[in-house]
Amino acid sequence: MEIWLRLGNDVAPVDQGEATRYLGDTPRSDRMWVDGERLMDGDNPMGAYLMIRDGEGQHQGVALMGSVDWILVECETWSMIPLENLLAAREGSHTKLAAVIRTPTEAQGAGFALDIGVDALVVDNHMPLFEAALSVQSQRGEHIEEVSENARVETESIDLQTLTVVSVEEAGVGDRYCLDLLSLLSQGEGLLIGSSASALVLVHSETIPSTFVPTRPFRVNAGAPHGYVLMADWSTKYLAELVAGDRLLAVSVEGETRSVGLGRLKIEQRPMLKITAEDTSNNKGKPNKVHVFMQQAETVRLVADSGKACSVTSIDRNQDILGWTDRGARHLGRAISSPVEER
Repeated sequence: MEIWLRLGNDVAPVDQGEATRYLGDTPRSDRMWVDGERLMDGDNPMGAYLMIRDGEGQHQGVALMGSVDWILVECETWSMIPLENLLAAREGSHTKLAAVIRTPTEAQGAGFALDIGVDALVVDNHMPLFEAALSVQSQRGEHIEEVSENARVETESIDLQTLTVVSVEEAGVGDRYCLDLLSLLSQGEGLLIGSSASALVLVHSETIPSTFVPTRPFRVNAGAPHGYVLMADWSTKYLAELVAGDRLLAVSVEGETRSVGLGRLKIEQRPMLKITAEDTSNNKGKPNKVHVFMQQAETVRLVADSGKACSVTSIDRNQDILGWTDRGARHLGRAISSPVEER
């Protein structure tokens, strides 16, 4: 993302060379300037200048997409909506957007609009505002790296195993953690959770309609605070350690994965069930046992090996469910080779 410094032709810039380009207020060969509805670079047309006062101004911007290299957008009254609409309209086009911003808040909004952001922030010759733009520019660079890393995570799949339920028991009252995400999950998606870091079960999201409560497609009712959850980087964390902004690994019944952000934790006292299952895929030695503590409620669901979500209140002994087992131990959420026993 570029930073354009807007200044009078007789004023020295505050940045001493850190801006990408300079925008003057009169024609000059070494700076950009606005000529009516044209954006000029010296003597050469560079794009269009668009002052948005109402919906008609936004429509003009949409009509320009693909016909110019740059559109310099200035809102008479600052609004995120026109910027978002123009960013959406330019999808697939070579046209770039530069936005005039007047406050640090506007810099943040324009820099990350639609999680894409404009291609340039245009700021006045004012040091605090210029520093705010530089900060957003730096955050954008970090964000792009994070998105790239998340994209690599999302291309990975996970091999889910069939686990056989051996018991369902009442477990008294405990702290129940709901994980509310920054993304909506689909039917068939959930999180991998369990009492052992190397043996987790797939807990379905609250995406299935119920007669008594509305769906919460952003939520996974994850269970007790000591439970582990698989993170986007394939480490594990205790539910009690999670904080807003953490990245979790959403998993589908087909084993497809994607990174999702955590928006908040909702913790309440609720009656719990202890569900114990076995992984019998290891024919050498005793089966690997896994258990998970879940709220006793019809809307809390695991996933049968058929891929169908099943309520924890109706799960029976000998029923097969989907989960994931890892043969190694973990320390601080990371896989290690040392032996460890969890019961």
